[in-house]
Amino acid sequence: MTVATGCAGGPQQASQQTGNPLFVRAQNEEDAWETTVDVVHDYLFEIERESRIDGVIETKFKTGAGILEPWHRDSADGYSRWESTLQSIRRKAYISVTPAQGGYFVSVEAFKEIEDVAGAANFAGGATFQDHTPLQRDLDLVVGQSSPSGWIPRGRDAALERSMLQSIQNAFSR
Repeated sequence: MTVATGCAGGPQQASQQTGNPLFVRAQNEEDAWETTVDVVHDYLFEIERESRIDGVIETKFKTGAGILEPWHRDSADGYSRWESTLQSIRRKAYISVTPAQGGYFVSVEAFKEIEDVAGAANFAGGATFQDHTPLQRDLDLVVGQSSPSGWIPRGRDAALERSMLQSIQNAFSR
């Protein structure tokens, strides 16, 4: 019996595991660096900071791609793509390239945040009373949200990390 879970099934695990950091063989530092930067550009990330001396590439935040944007690769699997369609999400990646014996270690850390929409608490049900607390009379009128809106960190995006590492591995095997 087959059960289709859709979004409720959660993120799917990739069938092929890629280590993080990933060891790659490169002729020289220039090749290792440029190949890694090319992969970052393939994912349409803009680079915010790039330091060859430190071996670090930091991208700007990128709005998550929904189902109508298949050319954007930051939503690495179906779950991420649907999540980005239904919720405002942005992603940022940190890539490090470290010299090692016979090659380089490339590690990817991708982080995602969801938007805390301004006024989300100001909907029809936002002012209802709760049954489990005693009635408290507060005559100070509060208009709008009590805390500022912004972005809520959701941790690392393992699917994007795996996808980028797999693309880096494929680029070095050509």
